[in-house]
Amino acid sequence: MKKDEAEKAIRYLCHEWAKDRGLTITATDEPSFSDFKSWLREKGYSGYLEFRSTMGPLEDAERWFDQEFKQTWRN
Repeated sequence: MKKDEAEKAIRYLCHEWAKDRGLTITATDEPSFSDFKSWLREKGYSGYLEFRSTMGPLEDAERWFDQEFKQTWRN
């Protein structure tokens, strides 16, 4: 999988995960990336975390997750 394909999918799946968990996407919430990763595995989407990356796919995915949930202040 290419990194840009994974990024599009991860960003989309962030919103699907939030709906599934009943979460809103605001800067005041603190969503769990760990829970998101587990959800990806449960739903069969863990392949989106397998791509070439300088920083590492999990680090990139967590950055995208934080951006989608307006949580970049945590980094």
